[in-house]
Amino acid sequence: MPHSSAVCDFGWKAPQFNLPSTKGSDFTLQSAKGENGTLIMFICNHCPYVVSVLDDIIDEARNLQKFGINVLAICSNDSEEYPQDSFENMKKFDLDHSFPFPYLHDADQSTAKNFGAECTPDFFGFNQNLELQYRGRLNNKRENPEVVKRELHEAMSMIAETGQGPTAQSPSVGCSIKWKN
Repeated sequence: MPHSSAVCDFGWKAPQFNLPSTKGSDFTLQSAKGENGTLIMFICNHCPYVVSVLDDIIDEARNLQKFGINVLAICSNDSEEYPQDSFENMKKFDLDHSFPFPYLHDADQSTAKNFGAECTPDFFGFNQNLELQYRGRLNNKRENPEVVKRELHEAMSMIAETGQGPTAQSPSVGCSIKWKN
C-alpha cells in the first residue's frame, strides 16, 4: 500500500547526523552540505517505487550537482526484516547502479526519525543555510508519462538560485520506511 510524505515545513533546519557510506567514509551534515543547497533522499534497495525511478533519480542527482547542490541518499530500513537492505547489499546496489552520490546507512534509524522520513523515496531539499524548502516528489511521471514535469529538479534549481522553494509541492509516494519493532 503506497505511503506519502508530509508537506514541506519551510525553514525547518536539517538535523545533524554522522553515517557510514557504502564507499567507506563517514558523512556528517556539514560534510554533505552543498554550496547552493543539499538534497537528502531516503531510499532503499528493494522498494518497487525506488527501483522504478532509480535511473531518473541518478540523472537528476547528476544535473543538480552542476548547480552546486550536494546530493546524498540514506537507507534506514530494518535490514533484519528486509535483508535486501543490509549494508552489504547497499554496497552492491550502489556499485551496480554507479551512484554519483554517497549512499549512507542509518542502521539505528535515528536519522530517519530525526528527519521525519516516511517513505521511500522521500526527498528533502534544503537551501544553503540547511533550511527545508522542498518536501515533494521526483516528478509526475506516474500521473502523466507523456508530459513529465521534473518537480524535484525545478524546485532544487529554484532553491539554488533564490534560497526559496516553490509554494506548491506534491508529496512523494512510495513504500513506508520499514521500522524496527
